[in-house]
Amino acid sequence: MDSVIQFIYNYGIIAMFFIILLEYACFPVSSEIVLPFSGAFAASKGLPFPLVLIISVAAGILGTLICYAIGRSGGAILLERIQNRFPKTKKGIEASYDKFDHFGSYAVCFGRMIPLCRTYIAFIAGAAKQPLPIFISYSVVGIAIWNTILVGLGYLLCDNWAKAVSYYTRYKNILIPVILLLILFLVANKLKKRKL
Repeated sequence: MDSVIQFIYNYGIIAMFFIILLEYACFPVSSEIVLPFSGAFAASKGLPFPLVLIISVAAGILGTLICYAIGRSGGAILLERIQNRFPKTKKGIEASYDKFDHFGSYAVCFGRMIPLCRTYIAFIAGAAKQPLPIFISYSVVGIAIWNTILVGLGYLLCDNWAKAVSYYTRYKNILIPVILLLILFLVANKLKKRKL
């Protein structure tokens, strides 16, 4: 991970975009480290937070579209092979399928904030042939929420960005359910208003 941080230091916002894209494309890069560091890096360079957030969301969308495309073109077979080759992935893949079966399109949004689910939800959506416009719109919302929290923590803490990682690690069991409940509440309110 030190090499990733050094890469962002050396090449700036372009490197940040590329690393975030890779993380969302399921390469083994931790968003819990990369996103807060990206926020801290941007703050240290005087870049405005909205710009950094837009760049991080755009990178996330491009990265997740790679996974969606792979899922759409043969995802069920690929996920089965991944499970057979890497048995530890089984729990995350099954959790993603469960969320998608239960919540449908909304799973793409809030699945971004569930550690096991967020890695595989784009593959699952692709394999389920979810329409691309729906996938993109729900992904934008979920990615924007996740990135706002982690990039924002890094941006606020700046030189102490590593504290954001430790805060997240310490409080994620509280933070993630609270965020999910808030999203579900907002969705339920929206659906209720449509029926009226």
